[in-house]
Amino acid sequence: MSARLANMGRLIDRSAQMKFRFNGAFMKGLAGDTLASALLANDQMLVGRSFKYHRPRGIVASGAEEPNALMNLGEGADFEPNARATTTWLYDGLKAKSQNHWPSLEFDVGAVNSKLGRFLPAGFYYKMFIHPRPLWKHVYEPFIRQSAGLGRAPDQRDQDTYEHFYAHVDVLIIGGGVAGLQAALTAGAAGVKVLLLEQEAHWGGRTPVDGGEIDGVGAEVWIKNALQALENMPNVTLRSRCMGAGVYDHGYVLGYERLTDHAPDQPGPRHRLWRVRAKQTITATGAIERPLSFAGNDVPGVMLASAVRDYAVNYGVSVGDRTVVVTNNDDGYRTAIVMKEAGLDVPAILDPRATPDSALIAKAKELGIPVRMGQAVSKVLGGKRVTGVAVCSQAGEGTVIETIDCDAVAMSGGWSPVVHLWSHCGGKLLWDPVNAFFKPNPEAAPTGASGEGMVKVAGIANGHLGLGAVLADGHDTAMEALAALGVKIAKSKASTAQDVLEAPMLPVWSMPQGANKDLRAKTWLDFQNDVKVTDVQLAAQEGYESVEHTKRYTTLGMATDQGKLSNINGLAVLSDALGADIPQVGTTTFRPPYTPISMASIAGEARDEIFQPLRRTPIHSWHEEQNAFFEPVGHWRRPYCYPQNGESHAEAVTREINATRGSLGLLDASTLGKIIVKGPDAGKFLDMLYTNMMSTLKVGRCRYGLMCSENGFLSDDGVVARISEDTYLCHTTTGGADRIHGHMEEWLQTEWWDWQVYTANVTEQYAQIAVVGPNGRKLLEKLGGMDVSKEALPFMSWADGQIGGFDCRAYRISFSGELSYEIAVPASQGRAFWDALLDAGAEFGITPYGTEGLHVMRAEKGFIMIGDETDGTVIPQDLGLHWAISKKKEDYLGKRAQARSFMDNPDRWQLVGLESVDGKVIPDGAYAVGEGTNDNGQRNTIGRVTSTYYSPTLDRGIAMGLVHNGPDRMGERIEFPMLDGTSMFARIVDPVFFDKEGAKQNV
Repeated sequence: MSARLANMGRLIDRSAQMKFRFNGAFMKGLAGDTLASALLANDQMLVGRSFKYHRPRGIVASGAEEPNALMNLGEGADFEPNARATTTWLYDGLKAKSQNHWPSLEFDVGAVNSKLGRFLPAGFYYKMFIHPRPLWKHVYEPFIRQSAGLGRAPDQRDQDTYEHFYAHVDVLIIGGGVAGLQAALTAGAAGVKVLLLEQEAHWGGRTPVDGGEIDGVGAEVWIKNALQALENMPNVTLRSRCMGAGVYDHGYVLGYERLTDHAPDQPGPRHRLWRVRAKQTITATGAIERPLSFAGNDVPGVMLASAVRDYAVNYGVSVGDRTVVVTNNDDGYRTAIVMKEAGLDVPAILDPRATPDSALIAKAKELGIPVRMGQAVSKVLGGKRVTGVAVCSQAGEGTVIETIDCDAVAMSGGWSPVVHLWSHCGGKLLWDPVNAFFKPNPEAAPTGASGEGMVKVAGIANGHLGLGAVLADGHDTAMEALAALGVKIAKSKASTAQDVLEAPMLPVWSMPQGANKDLRAKTWLDFQNDVKVTDVQLAAQEGYESVEHTKRYTTLGMATDQGKLSNINGLAVLSDALGADIPQVGTTTFRPPYTPISMASIAGEARDEIFQPLRRTPIHSWHEEQNAFFEPVGHWRRPYCYPQNGESHAEAVTREINATRGSLGLLDASTLGKIIVKGPDAGKFLDMLYTNMMSTLKVGRCRYGLMCSENGFLSDDGVVARISEDTYLCHTTTGGADRIHGHMEEWLQTEWWDWQVYTANVTEQYAQIAVVGPNGRKLLEKLGGMDVSKEALPFMSWADGQIGGFDCRAYRISFSGELSYEIAVPASQGRAFWDALLDAGAEFGITPYGTEGLHVMRAEKGFIMIGDETDGTVIPQDLGLHWAISKKKEDYLGKRAQARSFMDNPDRWQLVGLESVDGKVIPDGAYAVGEGTNDNGQRNTIGRVTSTYYSPTLDRGIAMGLVHNGPDRMGERIEFPMLDGTSMFARIVDPVFFDKEGAKQNV
């Protein structure tokens, strides 16, 4: 029976008692406990039910590899499903509930599935798909959907906070065991910037539990001294409770820090996601003990030998009074020795090896523990907890020699290095036949984009099992990292330890060796997903020879544990079934994160009002002061209009347009994208991006350009200004700046990587203000400072200078058709310059206008709007923009696509102007119909409205639209059916409604 051991428990504080609930029942634990150790201390062996058969499940491990003890934690806004009890630190008031059962943990109706096992073999859900659809739809699908998942999803908002943290270091070390500590000491002494991450709350890994001396002192003393030395190094940062979650390209690593999970009442964020850029990364992540495969190895009370040892040494918890140890290696003897020295009974050590001899075996025998060589477990007895084991010969078929009464079984099937992070970044693995595990292959290190030589492995994770070898490898790996950084230091020494010589382990993939079919049917590989040895054998029999296919067919190694315990055993069974060696079968893909991380930590601060932070121009506060009505434009909020004295929005827009066209208007155009493109190949690059020539543009001049996707569809437009021989500034639409910058970088990095081009998105570095209208030049001349005359600054040119004492760049471009200047000043001076313009323009009746006024004036001039006239299916030729497509260039993005037969076809919907017959505004998006009907009996659609407005200038409704063969149908009257059953009629006209010759903008 589980109990606290009087003289053990290095991590607990017996003076600090804590109360918690499990399934509503009050229990007691101690400060320093995990939820798992506290449950075991309360003799709670049954902690959950398996996914498929709802079999009773108990705690198997003591760390992140635990597959069974998944809990629902907390209530309401604090609720969290699928939390591992082994990595959940106990706190006073914690509430935990077991999962995947009904109506209760002790009595689960779903356990009937275990009786139906013969009808639910591996892949049964795939086979259901081939049955008649009604059977699948009405019988199988509801059953499978109801069964899916383990914990339930939260139904209330999470009230905790989360954050992201960015760090740049020279050496990142993941793993705070002795290998990681030794590597940190070596690298830290060299003066480089070091970050050391450890996922547990304590340091040293397994060494304090397993014992040994380092540099002549006890392991715990050495660890304490090492931590003190590291804390005194200003260049070293230590973070416990922080897991290395994933290693990616170019030295990018994610860390997952759990800040207040153990103390939810503390202020501050709950979790922190570290985004680390490291020049060198060392993974010292240790190893995971493997289970053994024997009948009944899933009965609660059957645990990894290392976990039994951990609970005793770290938490003072005995998982049973009588523990049978079954092991194929010497490490299992350590558990037997710990239990015996704690005053508990070890009825037997079952060792399938023939006649091994070692110091550990000898010590076990000296303590009086019966050691049975060549023997194995035939079957574990018990249902909801272990009551005994049936012993057999390993070489036989399971014939029972005798039965041993016990209440716990400690199993050890050898160790598997944690190679996940090495594999995340493309590192390959090497099979070690002596120790029966995969380890990093130094000759197949990550290369190319993943960063050659940037990731290294140390210690047990690198295949070194002895304490002395682990310390030496930690030191040597750190020296390699320093050498890669170009850091030269005086010769240094690693700490030393004496390795304990152990007898060779024996790879045992099934107990007993010739187990009959009945025993194999009850032998489990994946505890969480109920995958048996026979399931993998069936997959091989049915042709699933790829390990990836077998994984998905059987669900081996899927879900939350990702095969940490089951992978190697499953591979061995598959290789045996296929008659192939394990290296030939290979491994499944290791994907980040190493263990699940919270969705909230991925989101970080991005929630509620800052889920998508609003972008504001330097002049935004003035707009708010004037009670502007805002509209969203991408992430920006732009003034739609400025209502005054009870005006409606329509009235305000009319006033703003009339004032601008009549005298002087002012527009905050700061949101327009501004991207610098610089370098010897900048012109060549822009020639490929835009449909027209940009390389021929003269310095000081501007040119309107169109940008298409590789599929030929129009994606953005804007004015390009040539700043110098190798520098251009590209204006984009407001919502397109980030997208277009990403588009540029994608092509530079993937296709034209050898071109010498640099891009920078400087949209928010400048405030840009449009001074528009017949009196625009007069206003700028009044402020003084630079010549803005037609001769000095003609249309489609730019110049640097000063206006009103402000350093600026003035662009002589127009989106309204009026005399217009767009003036860019540093963002820090934006508001001051805006105020200066307002003050100086008062005598001209200066009137700020918003985006709706801008859109109306653009439509009056027939200027297209990206997102209105374009929808991802429109090419420039559809919009009558042939003049903006170079006939000299051999190529540009989209050119080949535009030559395809259905694109290079005059029989398309094309841009036209539309004037309603009655002068009213045609609804946006209205479809035009023509003669005849389609296959559905509906009238044929011949076009649609893309943008539509009331024009104060013309005092009537105007619209632009795409109409079938539109330019050839000028003057034709077409019909637009309305939702109320009536129709509107419009004439097809030229899309330029106002000042077609451009006299006003060229004045």
